[in-house]
Amino acid sequence: MIKKGLKVRVLNGKDKKKEGEVIEIDRANNRAKVKEINMVKKHVKTTKEKKGGIFSKESFIHLSNLKLIDEKAEKKKEAKK
Repeated sequence: MIKKGLKVRVLNGKDKKKEGEVIEIDRANNRAKVKEINMVKKHVKTTKEKKGGIFSKESFIHLSNLKLIDEKAEKKKEAKK
């Protein structure tokens, strides 16, 4: 089960084969946000409180496109080689 804080690998899409840490989960829609993966541009209008501009932020990825990375198993594979 994929949970917040765990390491995952992207299986499909523009960020295929990249790895990152889960920062947010949307269980209702079966989606997750992964750090530095699936970055999108957000145009923000200037207000009295905030300066506007174009900002990059993470977008959600469907859970079926993520694979949980077992760090203990990877260490065993490296030790066998």
